[in-house]
Amino acid sequence: MADGESWYIMSNPSLNTEVVLDTLREVIDPDLHRDIVSLSMVHDLAIHDSSVFLTVRLTTPACPLKGQFEKEIQSRLLALPGVEKVELKFDAQVPQSRVGADGKSGLPGVKNIIAVGSGKGGVGKTTVAVNLAVALAEMGSTVGLLDADVYGPNVPRMMGIQGMPRILGENRIEPLKSYGVRLMSMGFVNPGDKPVIWRGPMLHSAMQQFLRQVEWGELDYLIIDLPPGTGDIALSLAQNVPLTGAIVVTTPSDVSLEDGRKALNMFLQLKIDVLGVVENMSYFTCPHCNEAVDIFSHGGGEVTAEKFGVPFLGALPLLPAVRQGGDQGKPVAIDGVESGQAKPFYEVARRVAAQVSIRVLAGDPGETIHVRA
Repeated sequence: MADGESWYIMSNPSLNTEVVLDTLREVIDPDLHRDIVSLSMVHDLAIHDSSVFLTVRLTTPACPLKGQFEKEIQSRLLALPGVEKVELKFDAQVPQSRVGADGKSGLPGVKNIIAVGSGKGGVGKTTVAVNLAVALAEMGSTVGLLDADVYGPNVPRMMGIQGMPRILGENRIEPLKSYGVRLMSMGFVNPGDKPVIWRGPMLHSAMQQFLRQVEWGELDYLIIDLPPGTGDIALSLAQNVPLTGAIVVTTPSDVSLEDGRKALNMFLQLKIDVLGVVENMSYFTCPHCNEAVDIFSHGGGEVTAEKFGVPFLGALPLLPAVRQGGDQGKPVAIDGVESGQAKPFYEVARRVAAQVSIRVLAGDPGETIHVRA
């Protein structure tokens, strides 16, 4: 129960709040291994005659357990003597990641910072970052996307937006916005085919500007699309920003997995919590016979995740629509969760959001707790 919040019982003496709360303490979050009352998820509890009213506050709008909670709460409360009706509402509040560890200062208003990396280029890392950001926004979160791939900034094209960010007072930068996601990219300030030829110190300075001079506002999640490999930008972020965690994107081919393991080891050596591994281009479904074809092999991402003791966040198919959407500035996630082509990205987004909540709320950030698929 939150501070200052009251429980109400209105007119049925055969029911009382303690009985209801004791029953709700039997509802356990399977990822956090704690009951929903001790997690302060139960709000606005009221009893009127034979009806119980309550709101359950989830840790993310993308919570994959919402249906499970609803079914169990309804079942347990309706089993209480005298209860004939349960009116259950849901809302969500994303928890704030721990900030200030090791002298790193957080970004004002930004609750969680998630890096998306890969050991090599060509594995669809930016595609995953873009669709992850859009999916989280579509499910109700406030999301920002920072394109940290200075040498190859593809986010503007994939998000279908160009333009120069507006300079605000005190040398602040207003991010652009597309599909409900706030955006910043080198591609906005250096558009076209002109290359960025910079050394490490200039990269560090640019990233500091994009992180700390951009008016990100209130964000549940800031997704950072890292450049491929294990170079300066990843190191700079690890040293200066309190990352909630990192995601490693790979394809199932042996070459990609070899470099993906390097990225995993980099994050672990930098003491950045790994939220999990995404296997992109995992399979291709033939449009004629509907059989799955493992063009780049299959399953290596999950095996790698298991070997490193980190969650496997999901396998994404190789689809022409994903490529077309990226080229046209219309990421497939905008089609919504019911779209067959977008659904795998929403499943990954839910698992990422769940892992963020686990890391923030479950104690030791180094502890690995796997989320159900």
